[in-house]
Amino acid sequence: MSYFAIFYMLVTYLIGSISSAILICRLAGLPDPRKNGSNNPGATNVLRIGGRWAALAVLIFDVLKGMLPVWLGYRLGLTPFELGMVALSACLGHIFPIYFKFKGGKGVATAFGAIAPIGWGVAGAMLSTWLLVFLFSGYSSLSAVLAALLTPFFVWWFRPEFTFPVALVCCLLVYRHHENIQRLWRGQEDKVWSKFKKKVAESEPPK
Repeated sequence: MSYFAIFYMLVTYLIGSISSAILICRLAGLPDPRKNGSNNPGATNVLRIGGRWAALAVLIFDVLKGMLPVWLGYRLGLTPFELGMVALSACLGHIFPIYFKFKGGKGVATAFGAIAPIGWGVAGAMLSTWLLVFLFSGYSSLSAVLAALLTPFFVWWFRPEFTFPVALVCCLLVYRHHENIQRLWRGQEDKVWSKFKKKVAESEPPK
């Protein structure tokens, strides 16, 4: 691995450490996502506590902070392994942000953004898996875990040279969801739409 790639990984980690969920909630006057809802600074929790537009802004920012460094690294001629390490650095920054005491989100949107530049086929398969599982189950965590488990196979099919580094990223995502997996197993995990609908109902004035 070149010295430039190592430096680029460090820069990517610092960019990944910018928590859009925390910053957008502060700017919009919303509750701190680390202390409300699921206590996770990510788009899904911002949807619960702040609504669709704030969540959409968080989602776009988190995807781009994974996508742009990998895309630029590809243009700069980094090897597949180095690009995989750049993707991993972006996810590590999001999950363990240096600016926020190393307490960050689950890394799903950032991982999607980091892996998507590999190819449209990979990006489409990842997104389709997440959406299908979510629409049938209503669990964001289950969607993320199954998408993470299947993504290395998608990459192996479309771009096999990226399989190993992408598998590392996906292992990190599954590990980050270990508490959600335990709650799913016990039947204690909350569905996204149930909480969102409850919040909307509570905010409506009595008839």
